[in-house]
Amino acid sequence: MASRLHEEAIVIDGLIIANFERSVFEDMRKGGLTAANCTCCVWEGFRGSMENVARWKRHFREHADLITQVHTTADIARAKREGKTGIILGWQNLSGIEDRIDFLALFRELGVGVMQIAYNTQNLVGCGCYEKNDSGLTEFGHEVIAEMNRVGILCDLSHVGARTSEDVIRASQKPVAYTHCLPAGLKQHPRNKSDEQLRFIAERGGFVGVTMFPPFLKRGAQSTVDDYVEAIEYCIDLAGEDQVGIGTDFTQGYGREFFDWITHDKGYARKLTEFGDVINPEGIRTIGEMPNLTATMQKRGWKEARIRKVMGENWMRLLKEVWGA
Repeated sequence: MASRLHEEAIVIDGLIIANFERSVFEDMRKGGLTAANCTCCVWEGFRGSMENVARWKRHFREHADLITQVHTTADIARAKREGKTGIILGWQNLSGIEDRIDFLALFRELGVGVMQIAYNTQNLVGCGCYEKNDSGLTEFGHEVIAEMNRVGILCDLSHVGARTSEDVIRASQKPVAYTHCLPAGLKQHPRNKSDEQLRFIAERGGFVGVTMFPPFLKRGAQSTVDDYVEAIEYCIDLAGEDQVGIGTDFTQGYGREFFDWITHDKGYARKLTEFGDVINPEGIRTIGEMPNLTATMQKRGWKEARIRKVMGENWMRLLKEVWGA
């Protein structure tokens, strides 16, 4: 039953930052993943971000039997029909545009459909969640949000500070998202969102993608797929089942060096946080085990309609509204 539902459903992961190579793409197919927001910018500037996009263009050519690029939701539907995984190029920082608003349209044409406003610390647009003083969205930032709305790029607030997030939610004329977050009500952590924040984004038409990144889960490295579903249920209770999806934050294929890089400001400066052992929840250690998530939802008494929404239909609706296609 769970296998049939998972095979039929549109399954969209709101954030994957794996060490992308063929073995990962094969696991995406094993896990029945219809589409995923895949990170191609964290701390990089313009040149580095362009190089990362170019690398993805090679992936699309060399692994065309497994993956296909997504520009619109019609591309996601096509990926489902063709038995491939649609790749949405996404950024976790706006460092790639440097100080040029016109670069946003350029990257959108290249297929970047999701951009996070800041990654952990301050940039030219706003503040990340590890800054002691969150000064909010800058005036330049207001112009950036308006342009992202115009060209159809989803504003991501997962690693963004509370005040800057509120400013973006108020400023944006299109829905915004926490593509990969967890509730502070289950575990206090600078990366987790309070009940008030989760309600605020939902009340204004925004979206909550729930991560399973172990350091932010209630039981950390001891977590199971049930703990992950519990966190999803918590967010549904606050935001509603129509505005919640999954955003696993899979880091498949990476080791200690990678986690050391992402826990330093700009990858090399001050230490921001310590993750400890990063062991994905039992039952969903790899992308290929994604069907276990659907099965766990069923085991916990979820109705099929809710499962289909949270596993992908809600993402489809949000992305169509933001992208306009």
